[in-house]
Amino acid sequence: MAEADIAIVRIAPESSFKNKAYDALKEAILKMDIYSTPEPVMLDERALSERLGVSRTPIREAIAMLEQDGFVKTVPRRGIMVVRRTKSEIVDMIRAWAALESMAARLITTTARKKDITALRDYFKDFSKDRLPEDHVEEYSRANIAFHQALISLSESPVLVDLTNDLLLHVRGYRQLTIGRKDRTATSLPEHLGMIEALEARDTELAEKRARDHTLGLAAYVEAHGQELF
Repeated sequence: MAEADIAIVRIAPESSFKNKAYDALKEAILKMDIYSTPEPVMLDERALSERLGVSRTPIREAIAMLEQDGFVKTVPRRGIMVVRRTKSEIVDMIRAWAALESMAARLITTTARKKDITALRDYFKDFSKDRLPEDHVEEYSRANIAFHQALISLSESPVLVDLTNDLLLHVRGYRQLTIGRKDRTATSLPEHLGMIEALEARDTELAEKRARDHTLGLAAYVEAHGQELF
């Protein structure tokens, strides 16, 4: 059998460095908490170059790609700023997440294994009437974020994963920012457990509704209390 004559352009080393720098920086930015302080989060090109062990050229190229994607903004005489969204933009993003997560819940009821659904309870096993989330806010916040990411992952939909990744930085930041408020914390755990119960029962419509309503509740909270958060 003759080998196919396919035109392949060799990947230039600098192109590879650029893409690796882009992936590393995007991953780092997605893990940042950019809403807990009123001060903007700034990135230093030289420090990034040293941390990643590459020259500043691929860093600049990666920053340009991130700027095009809306993650950062170059500010003259100040540097590279991680972009924070307005209240209106955040509310829109949370509503979009609600739509995506409700679809994830729908898919989970039809495709996920029983043990994987049951495992969702592990995120909240350390909390109860005797150990309230509001008394352990930082720990509960981590569990909350991990639970919502696990829901998307459990859908086994690469498209949903990709779409939510673009929203993750901002939606996660506002989940962290609001979860410490008592009126949010008190309702969060029962709502999470209600979502899991619907998933375990394979009740597609109820699971979808509870997932959607839970996140829309966050959107409504941000909309109502925006002046306190922004």
